Amino acid sequence: MRIKDIYRKTILLCDAKMPKGPQPKVEIQNVVASVTLFQKLDLAQIQRTFPDVEYKPAQFPGLVFRLAKPKTATLIFSSGKMVCTGAKSEEESIKAVKTVVRSLKREDFLIKEEPQIEIQNIVASIDLHGRIDLERAASILENVMYEPEQFPGLIFRMQTPKVVILMFASGKLVCTGAKYEKDVYEAVTKLQELLEEKGLITYH
Repeated sequence: MRIKDIYRKTILLCDAKMPKGPQPKVEIQNVVASVTLFQKLDLAQIQRTFPDVEYKPAQFPGLVFRLAKPKTATLIFSSGKMVCTGAKSEEESIKAVKTVVRSLKREDFLIKEEPQIEIQNIVASIDLHGRIDLERAASILENVMYEPEQFPGLIFRMQTPKVVILMFASGKLVCTGAKYEKDVYEAVTKLQELLEEKGLITYH
């Protein structure tokens, strides 16, 4: 599904008005997934079997299993816990985890159960194609923090969906904390509508 279609579908699902300004440019930058295998793993044996992995237990207890496609890094711990980072979508993240598990199985590592995969965080960059008045936004909006002498962006904590959005005067945003891609689009739609409603954004 194209981003435009996801964006329009999200507006319908969250019952938000179509914002007046240009359609935001949304790019998923990183998806972090946690994985449980429900068993112990021999990391030293995995390192001997896969010479390209990174494993330096004196520095870090986890083993790093990198994939070229999808381009991800999966941290594997002896407890059977894994963390996959670097994916650009939920689908890519799940695919990466299943590829790593399949690789282990192919080399006769006994994986007893299907991995339990849970998306923990989705980070996205957004461009609203406008300028945001951060000073006024800080005084009008709730759940915000703005200390320009320490950080140039305004931190906005949205309650539904539960995400944190960094807003910059340039109209650029960073959304973090989402568990689903649809949450990112819903948050952007709601924020753009709110900024327009309060007169806090002017478009180029």
